[in-house]
Amino acid sequence: MRKSRADEFLEFASARTGHLFRSACLLTSGDTHLAEDLAQETLGRMYAQWGRMARIGNPAAYAQTVLVRTFLSHQRRRSATERPLGELPDRAPDDGGDPALRIALLDALAGLAPKDRAVVVLRYWEDRSIEETADALHVSSAAVRTRSVRALAKLRERLGGSIAEFATR
Repeated sequence: MRKSRADEFLEFASARTGHLFRSACLLTSGDTHLAEDLAQETLGRMYAQWGRMARIGNPAAYAQTVLVRTFLSHQRRRSATERPLGELPDRAPDDGGDPALRIALLDALAGLAPKDRAVVVLRYWEDRSIEETADALHVSSAAVRTRSVRALAKLRERLGGSIAEFATR
C-alpha cells in the first residue's frame, strides 16, 4: 500500500527535526528559541514543496540548504539584531559535554558575520564539501574557501589560547 504524501513527510520530519534544530542552534549561536523557529519554518517550506521532492535526490541536504537560507534571510531583517539585556540567553540543554567549551564556541560563532557562520556550520558541522556549501549559499567555490579561511582565523583569534586549554581536557 502506498503511503500518502502527508505520511511520507511526517516520517521525514520526525527523522530530521533533531538534526535541523542542532544545526539551527549553531547558526543562531545558541538561541534555542530562534533555532526552533528556523527549524519549524524550514519544515513548513519543505512540506509546501514535498510533492516535488521526487525530483530532488537528497531531501535531507535540501532541508539543510533551506535552513541556511532561512537563517540568512532572517539575519537580513533589522529586528534580527535586537537582543534583550538583563539576563543570560537560554542555552541548549547539556548533553554531558563541557559547558564552558560549548559557551566559548557559541560566543565565538556569534561574533562571526552570518554568512561566515553559515559557511563554518555547513563545512565543519554538516561536513559538506566546498562545492555543496557554495551551492547552498549561491556563491562560488572560491568565495567559500575565502570565507572559511577568514572565519576560522577569526575563531582562532577570538578563542585565543583558551582553545588549547579546552583541548587538553
